[in-house]
Amino acid sequence: MQISKIPVMPKSITSTKRKSRHLIRGIKNSLQDGIPCLNDSLGCFTNTGIGKPSVYHALVVIFLEFFSWGLLTSPIITVLNETFPDHTFLMNGLVQGIKGILSFFSAPFIGALSDVWGRKSFLLVTVFFTCMPIPLMRISPWWYFALISISGIFSVTFSVVFAYVADVTDEKERSAAYGLVSATFAASLVTSPAIGAWLEQRYSETFVIALATAVALLDVVFILVAVPESLPEKLRPAAWESTISWEQADPFSSLRKVSHDRTILLLCFMVFLSYLPEAGQYSCFFVYLRLVKGFSKESIAYFIAMVGTLSCIAQTALLEVMIKSLGHKHTIMVGLVFQMLQLAWYGVGAATW
Repeated sequence: MQISKIPVMPKSITSTKRKSRHLIRGIKNSLQDGIPCLNDSLGCFTNTGIGKPSVYHALVVIFLEFFSWGLLTSPIITVLNETFPDHTFLMNGLVQGIKGILSFFSAPFIGALSDVWGRKSFLLVTVFFTCMPIPLMRISPWWYFALISISGIFSVTFSVVFAYVADVTDEKERSAAYGLVSATFAASLVTSPAIGAWLEQRYSETFVIALATAVALLDVVFILVAVPESLPEKLRPAAWESTISWEQADPFSSLRKVSHDRTILLLCFMVFLSYLPEAGQYSCFFVYLRLVKGFSKESIAYFIAMVGTLSCIAQTALLEVMIKSLGHKHTIMVGLVFQMLQLAWYGVGAATW
C-alpha cells in the first residue's frame, strides 16, 4: 500500500525522532542479544494450537466471549439502575456511545496490526480487554462502567474473527462462514441469559459474575492453547521493524475510498441506515423492558432465547435458501422490510405478549 506523504519537520524535531529511533533500535537489539530466541518464542506462540486453523476455532472464541456477557444480562441492568438511579438510560447511552466511538477509531488500527502480526495475538488482546471489566461489576461499579467505556478500544473481536475466517475460507465458502459466525453469536444468547437468570435466582448475583469471569478466562486460555495462527507464514513480518502506514490505521481512509465506487457507497449507506436504529434499540432495549415495561428477569431471558433461536435459523438454513432462490439483492430487501416491521412493533407494542 502507498504510504501517505508526511510534511517535512523542523531539524530539531527530525533530530529528536532520529535519536528516538536509535534508542528503540538499541533496546530491541539488547533484548535480542540477551534473549537470542525471542523472535523464535514469538513464533512459537503464534504457531501453537490444535489442528489446522478453521472456522470452528473462531466460532468457539465468539461463543465463549458472548456467552460470558450473556450470563450478565440481568446483573448488568440491576447494577446500572443501582449505580445511576436517576439517570439510568442516559448513563447507559453514554457508556455504549463512548465504547462505540472508541471501537470506530481503533478497529482499523487493530485490523492493520493483525494483518502484519497475525490474528491469534489480537484475538487474545481483544477478548482479554473486552472481558476485563466483568469481575469489577460487584467490586466497584464505577470502575466497571469506566472500564467498559474504555474497553471499546479493544471491543473489535468480531473484526479479527472475520479476518480469521477470511484467512481459512475461499470466496465461495465465505458468505456461509460469516453467517455461521453470526449464528454462533446468536446461539450464545439463546441459553446464557436464561442460565444467568436461573443461577441468580438459585444462588446469587455474585455467583453469576464469578461464573462469567471463569468463562471469559476459559476463552483466553482456549486462544492461548488451542487456536492456531491463520495468517499465512509468508505474510508475517520478517523483523520487528515491520510497520503499517497511517492510511491503514486511519478510520476515515476507507470512507474516502468508498466514495469512488458508487455500488459500494450505496451498500455502505444502506448498512449505516440499517445499523443506526438497530444499535440504538440493542443498547437500551433490555433496560427498557425491565425498568419501563416491567418484564421480569426470567421473561427477558426467555425473550432473548426466542429471538436468538430465530436468528440462528435465519442466519444459517434460511439465509442460504433465500440467497439461492432470490439472489443477494432481494434477500437484503426482505431482511430490511422485516427489520423495519420489528422496530415498529417494538415501538408501538404495549402488552408483554
